Amino acid sequence: MRAVVQRVSRASVSIEGQVTGEVGQGFLILLGVGPNDSAADVDYLVNKISKLRVFSDDQGKMNRALAAVGGSVLVVSQFTLYADTRKGNRPSFTGAAAPELGERLYEAFLTKFAQTGARVAHGEFGADMQVSLTNDGPVTIIFDTEEQHAG
Repeated sequence: MRAVVQRVSRASVSIEGQVTGEVGQGFLILLGVGPNDSAADVDYLVNKISKLRVFSDDQGKMNRALAAVGGSVLVVSQFTLYADTRKGNRPSFTGAAAPELGERLYEAFLTKFAQTGARVAHGEFGADMQVSLTNDGPVTIIFDTEEQHAG
């Protein structure tokens, strides 16, 4: 699985002009699923992201996790994180999971993250969505569970 995690002061996702999810302080998580991903990858990512200490403490150092600041997450499915741009100018997305697996693991990610106690808002799997955000910092962290297995 791949996740692009952006620390935000606010973020929202809209479908056909209607806001379907929004958060204040917290994370916008763009989530892509690969063909070999499993529930173990969901568990790993939720654990890492929920404990990621990138919010400022009283001394202004990035030292607090999401729960410590009462933050929320907005999760948006994004198969384009598996784009292959090595050949030509049109990306190939054959490296992304089949929609059935992608949706199943996306939904599992939402459920598992909610179990951390964080408020979880989300987009709609497979929909044409418009995402708006204010990246705070900016802070953007990229996770790839394939790297976790390789290391």
